[in-house]
Amino acid sequence: MSEASDVIIVYCTVPDADTGQRIARHLVEYGLAACVNLLPGVTSTYRWQDQVETETEALLMIKARSAGYAQLESAIRSQHPYELPEIIAVPVSDGLGEYLDWVRTIHTTDNGVL
Repeated sequence: MSEASDVIIVYCTVPDADTGQRIARHLVEYGLAACVNLLPGVTSTYRWQDQVETETEALLMIKARSAGYAQLESAIRSQHPYELPEIIAVPVSDGLGEYLDWVRTIHTTDNGVL
């Protein structure tokens, strides 16, 4: 295993797979993420505006560099239909060195990323 403090996994729920695929492609095309997994069929139960809601959503698992988090968050927010999207970054403490090195090779294209 390899030291991985500069790699993060960002979790983001989206209303459906089409929205998730659009956001995932945007993040990868602009070098904000090395890889995005789309997990459809997630059931979320949450409190919103004093009501308990249950919705079927999709979950994005975004692998990225921690140094690019602010730009990644901004890009997600600009593409996301929710008023308050779930965007949670978790540091990777360890992992397969070669994979983590690959994640570290991503770089933003800086071509109107938002």
